[in-house]
Amino acid sequence: MTLTRKSVLPLLFCLFLALAGCGKRGALIRPEALVPAPVTDLAATQRGNFLQVSWSAPTKEEGGSRLKDLAGFILFRRVVLPAGQDCDTCPEAYSERARVGLDYLKDVTRSGSRYLFDDYDLKADQTYQYKIRSVSAEGSESRDSNRARRTVVTPPLPPVLEAAASPSAVVLSFVAIPPENGKLAGYNIYRAEAGKGLPTNLLNAAPVNANIYEDKTPLIGVRYSYSVRTVAELPNGETVESASSNLADGTLQERD
Repeated sequence: MTLTRKSVLPLLFCLFLALAGCGKRGALIRPEALVPAPVTDLAATQRGNFLQVSWSAPTKEEGGSRLKDLAGFILFRRVVLPAGQDCDTCPEAYSERARVGLDYLKDVTRSGSRYLFDDYDLKADQTYQYKIRSVSAEGSESRDSNRARRTVVTPPLPPVLEAAASPSAVVLSFVAIPPENGKLAGYNIYRAEAGKGLPTNLLNAAPVNANIYEDKTPLIGVRYSYSVRTVAELPNGETVESASSNLADGTLQERD
């Protein structure tokens, strides 16, 4: 086949368009942009003799698109060593603590939008640090989350709780011994529908300073279980909760 000027020009024109991005192509998407975005609100709080690690799920992919195939998380933990020996980035620093699948929340519970993992395998006066990765249905892992670090201390003793009903509220009364570590910051009140698991729904926005709390939000005819935890403020500004009090059930008293 003999190439002429007339036949070559269309070929050169198509080649030019191809090199210039011929057609209506969008921006190239890097594979790493399709993985889940990392968790950004990982936190660790001491409650009794365990650390409760909590986080919320990302809603977007790394590239900014809506995340549709989140399958779970991998939680890691490391022991923080003394200064001069500690290494957050060393390959063997972290070990896998929990693998969380959203289709079956083994060892993990949910409270509102947050996932909760209770870590009991701890030593007193030891500092632990956590990080977590989001995992897609295809097994792609996100970047590491923010770090959450806590030192385990001796917690305050739990309160003793009683509940009484009235037409307008369930009235909780409780007493506790002052904490040995830090100072008393108040009490946290938890609630759940009776028979549907331990109370995990925190009712108060800040620790309650009084020894009486009126819950005016229950539905009439629904029985609730309550628990209370003493909150101590440590010298470094962190707070630690006691173990849970005894459970006490209550329901709104129906008006005559």
